[in-house]
Amino acid sequence: MLVVEGLEAAYGRSQVLFDIAFSVGAGEVVTLLGRNGMGKTTTIRAIMGLTPPRAGSIQFQGKEIAGLPPERIARRGIGLVPEGRRVFPTLTVHENLVATAASGRDRADPWDLGRIYQLFPRLEERRRQRAGTLSGGEQQMLAIGRALMTNPRLLILDEATEGLAPLVRAEIWRCLALLKEEGEAILVVDKNLAALKRLADRHVIIEKGRTIWSGDSADLDAAPELVRRSLGV
Repeated sequence: MLVVEGLEAAYGRSQVLFDIAFSVGAGEVVTLLGRNGMGKTTTIRAIMGLTPPRAGSIQFQGKEIAGLPPERIARRGIGLVPEGRRVFPTLTVHENLVATAASGRDRADPWDLGRIYQLFPRLEERRRQRAGTLSGGEQQMLAIGRALMTNPRLLILDEATEGLAPLVRAEIWRCLALLKEEGEAILVVDKNLAALKRLADRHVIIEKGRTIWSGDSADLDAAPELVRRSLGV
């Protein structure tokens, strides 16, 4: 579904990505792992067209998307839950959700308001409340719901549970496990390695802007020195 090869990206003269390569198959959950500042968020920004790639290929459903503007990439079927949530603070929960809604006519069970409220009942309770007044956890639920309302083929989450209370983190992991059961392809960045190993099919480790390792959770458990050195765990 998503194939990234030889990806390079920079901010001005400062090159951040040198050789990123990984893939996400249909229905797969794949993680991007690495210490802070290693290039995970820049990789996501490059995929979404927010930081234009300097070199390399990004193919989504067999078509090249590297260099396309963000709105065209989103229309191709990639939904983003950005780091820091970035909901529209002056709009209500309901308005945030309908603002990004896209047709899901080609899906057997498309995402709509009813399904979002079923997934996150708390959002229905606060549907008339302005997003800027929600708690951090509620805003993250709203950011996920907003991305799902685009009816994506691939959902990308950058720092899925960062800064959230334990009970809210558990709710987010429950949501992602349910999405996986439904066959949603997911690319996720997070620091909770234990939860990621339970959820994901494969993991990709990035170090200094390069892909240095990939494998499944059993492979990761068998490489404690790699985990200590590259993830600080």
